[in-house]
Amino acid sequence: MPSNIEAALRIAILIPCHNEEAAIGLVVRDFRAALPDSAIYVYDNNSSDRTVEVARMAGALVRSEPLQGKGNVVRRMFADIEADFYVLVDGDATYEAAAAPALIELARREQLDMVNGARVTDRVAAYRPGHQLGNRALTGLVNAIFGKRLSDMLSGYRVFSRRFVKSFPALSGGFEIETELTVHALELAMPISELQTRYIERPEGSVSKLRTYHDGFRILWTIVVLVKQEKPLMFFSALAALACLCGLALGIPVVVEFVQTAMVARLPTAVLATGFMILAALSLVCGLILDSVTLGRLELKRLAYLAQRGPIAFDEPVA
Repeated sequence: MPSNIEAALRIAILIPCHNEEAAIGLVVRDFRAALPDSAIYVYDNNSSDRTVEVARMAGALVRSEPLQGKGNVVRRMFADIEADFYVLVDGDATYEAAAAPALIELARREQLDMVNGARVTDRVAAYRPGHQLGNRALTGLVNAIFGKRLSDMLSGYRVFSRRFVKSFPALSGGFEIETELTVHALELAMPISELQTRYIERPEGSVSKLRTYHDGFRILWTIVVLVKQEKPLMFFSALAALACLCGLALGIPVVVEFVQTAMVARLPTAVLATGFMILAALSLVCGLILDSVTLGRLELKRLAYLAQRGPIAFDEPVA
């Protein structure tokens, strides 16, 4: 990125932190070296160690968010800070600060609203096989539903345009925020891209806050909720199909028996089958109605997104 353009851009480094005393100083210094003209914000999330002190000593602007959870911190950062481009990165020193200029340059050159830092590593301690498998499964599920445009949905290293940040509702409270960020971009068909970045293990003394199974299930539940909200016809059609299959499985033998004997010997089964079929019809109708409501919400989200100034192109004057 040309130095004069980099200096003219307002770049904010956003680092959510909770008990990262062992790593945050290194993160701040590395990003200061990679992007010397940027403003580095560390948002402390109720740390009980020296995270705040170490971050200030390293030269970061330190603020706090009392609501616990990464999603709550991201919501606060996006609301508080004004910039042209935002670099969101975890404070655990596992992401490659030297890759930030390339991520920003790609976003600027292609006028992208999000550039995802896809993690690449050969260190088992940094990215355990179980975490890789879970990431691939969850990313594959989102790609199948919302469109395949990213390979690492759960990466904590991304660059955003101001247009993305100021139109993002940020409803998640915890680690599922990455899923919400991804779905927001995919649903609005934003211009996005991805670059591979090196991923390493945490420094000694730093402990991961990720609870593998607990947070994995929370992310999965978030995907289910987002499908219900953003793809209601798909969601309720699946429920309708399931209820219909149950109704047919229970009802067909009853109907066959009635044709043969002119009697309904299993009345409770017949009533249950009828209930399943009614439920299937109701689910389908709910899906059709909510699909229209979702279209209206999507239009409003798109208008809110378009109301913000987009990324500055190379051939545009920088204000």
